[in-house]
Amino acid sequence: MQVMLLGLPGAGKGTQAARIVEDFKIPHISTGDMFRAAIAAQTPLGVEVKSYLDSGRLVPDELTIRIVQERLTQPDALGGFLLDGFPRTLAQAEALDDMLSAISRTLDCVLYIHVPQEVLLARLTGRRICRQCGATYHVVYQPPLVEGVCDKCGGELFQRTDDKPEAVGTRLEQYAQTAPLVEYYRNRDLLRQVDGERSVDEVYADVRKLLLDLKA
Repeated sequence: MQVMLLGLPGAGKGTQAARIVEDFKIPHISTGDMFRAAIAAQTPLGVEVKSYLDSGRLVPDELTIRIVQERLTQPDALGGFLLDGFPRTLAQAEALDDMLSAISRTLDCVLYIHVPQEVLLARLTGRRICRQCGATYHVVYQPPLVEGVCDKCGGELFQRTDDKPEAVGTRLEQYAQTAPLVEYYRNRDLLRQVDGERSVDEVYADVRKLLLDLKA
């Protein structure tokens, strides 16, 4: 099963991805995770990527395509995958088509988690991350038991640079340019839209049903 997640930052793709991976036993291929790993390792690619992410700008296509292409050919992805965070532009979508064609594979489904932009802004600016274990919280929707302290490990919670209001505004403006992807995949009858402005469980119930129908 080759599935792609589509949606603006804050739509809940990461939360849904974790459940999909657990239920359907396919690897989660997230450009965000791959970028953060490169940044943490301070590789040349990581340093370059960090300069874009810190200012809320999109990472250039050529960098993103290179890292995704390498990941799709790894052994654990040969039996299926969940692609998250790529493509974000039509050029990237066409590059993905070429990548999959080269290995005789196709996308089975594109899950589009839709949430209004004003809701996303509130979600993103309230997010807090644990410096020690990476656990995610929200000052309104999922606050820690003690303000500024991780429930799991006691680490310090912080706001990522790209979650600050000025960077979030830039991210949402730039990601809104991905709207043509919705039509691109809808026209190919691959798009399945899910209402993301509900509880995590309600959203996942729809997602799971769509994927089970796909496997049937």
